[in-house]
Amino acid sequence: MKVIPGPNGLPQGYEYSVGGKVTRWACDPLTGESAILHIKSFHPLDDWYGMAPLEAAMVSIDQHNAAGAWNQALLSHGARPSGALVFSPKDGPTTLSDDQVSRLRDEMDQHYQGKGNAGRPMVLEGGLSWQEMSLSPKDMDWLDGRDAAARDIALAFGVPVQLIGIQGAQTYANMKEARLALYEETVLPLLSRVVAAFDHWLVPAFGNELYVDYDRDEVSALTSQRDLLWDKLVGADFLTEDEKRAALGYGPK
Repeated sequence: MKVIPGPNGLPQGYEYSVGGKVTRWACDPLTGESAILHIKSFHPLDDWYGMAPLEAAMVSIDQHNAAGAWNQALLSHGARPSGALVFSPKDGPTTLSDDQVSRLRDEMDQHYQGKGNAGRPMVLEGGLSWQEMSLSPKDMDWLDGRDAAARDIALAFGVPVQLIGIQGAQTYANMKEARLALYEETVLPLLSRVVAAFDHWLVPAFGNELYVDYDRDEVSALTSQRDLLWDKLVGADFLTEDEKRAALGYGPK
């Protein structure tokens, strides 16, 4: 699906391509209205397409994927020590031939690599010695880098860090507050934008007395706020019963 730009700042139409076939929908040149509803986020560099959170977090996602691939490679080669075989013969040639190097590599891959060979002792001969050269995850700050990338991804999507399982993330006092913040700051504003778009674009085709809305009372994370509102209204003696019902979204009795 792509936008066909128009000369006056409004889209000329929309074009959908699949399986070699192209379908187009035209837009009204004066109002921009069409049979396609385009809901987009703000993009500072593009007038026709929005910037998705996935695009904003693209670098952090690549870093997180790279960290996962590094960890998988570490697990796959966990039984293969990371280091160097040092050839120091007491006499004879001081270097190995190409055939000897190739045979040595094949033996390392066959006998010392993979989980089935975990803990298997190495047998070295002919002037060979093993020199450890590995770097620990702590030295490479692997865990910290992976958590930092996860935080950036969560930030781009508006998800509290405590909800993605990072240990020590004390952005919110508890999980209850984090869930409440997720709905109030991310889910409900996004839902309101979608509902408003459908209310403007779709509902008029079915009548002027209709509207689209969602029921906040069905969101379990907002239960504490509803209970607090009920308690306040119960103690508000200066309000009539109908005014209290209106504050809660109910009609007069």
